[in-house]
Amino acid sequence: MVKYHPEWVLGFLDETWWSRFAQPMLHAWCEEGETMQLVEQTKRKEDPDPKALACYGALLRWVTTDARAQEQMWVRFVDGRPVSAITIPFLEWCCVKLHALGKRALFVVWDNASWHISKAVRHWIREHNRQVRRSGQGVRILVCCLPVKSPWLNPIEPKWVHTKRRIVEPDRALSAQELADRVCETFDCDHEEHLPIPEKAA
Repeated sequence: MVKYHPEWVLGFLDETWWSRFAQPMLHAWCEEGETMQLVEQTKRKEDPDPKALACYGALLRWVTTDARAQEQMWVRFVDGRPVSAITIPFLEWCCVKLHALGKRALFVVWDNASWHISKAVRHWIREHNRQVRRSGQGVRILVCCLPVKSPWLNPIEPKWVHTKRRIVEPDRALSAQELADRVCETFDCDHEEHLPIPEKAA
């Protein structure tokens, strides 16, 4: 249904942590006679950056009016951890960007994480959709929750895995800025201001 309507977008949403020290399992090529090893890293006392960064991601798919398939990956890093109070501004940010692209509906596919199905998030989505209907402006949100414990049904999951392998540095720890920049570069999206946790949710 979504693929035939150029004003509708199918969005697979998820969150992940990007560790600066934990090394992913991967395979790599090197010159004959040489061996590449991932060096275990530890956080130093003088290191001011957090051990890991959390981020929200949206894998978005739609078609253009001439029936060409489009796919984009959007991410926003979080100063803290995923919570309902950050899920809401992330959804709002997605809707603003999609509205600027001329879209009218976002079909959200995500899991049953507490910050997805909380009362606050469900209430915000209802009020958001009412406002869109009243004003005739904006992007409506329709939610589809995946079955419990079924990450393989969300195509954003492999994006996380492959990117963690791609950005790794074998013999040193990346700074938080380097890590976030590499993630955004891999996904070909801007490294935007991090979403803060409101004081009441901290």
